[in-house]
Amino acid sequence: MESSHEMEPVKGFLKVSSKSSPASVAGAIAGMIKDGTQVEIQSVGAGAVNQAVKAIAISRGFLSPVGIEIVCTPSFADIVIDGEYRTAIRFAIEPRSTLGVAVNQIEE
Repeated sequence: MESSHEMEPVKGFLKVSSKSSPASVAGAIAGMIKDGTQVEIQSVGAGAVNQAVKAIAISRGFLSPVGIEIVCTPSFADIVIDGEYRTAIRFAIEPRSTLGVAVNQIEE
């Protein structure tokens, strides 16, 4: 019998900074989505969040021509950086089915 950990889908975690290239992050998002990997982006600070949102928009442009639409769910996360508590913005990105329902929700 498999443990619940083995049954969970693989999740890709990307940390985006204000100096991250949106096009490079978009390429990583698109590649992971095409591979069936769940993608989560984490950003701390206005500049980093800006770069992450640009990357998500660019990745839509990479994925739409091949028939993949994505949805993005933002959330807050409390993290510790150098012993200091900070609030990060996390973006969960997943493919959307043609029915308007996230693909992983169809199987439930």
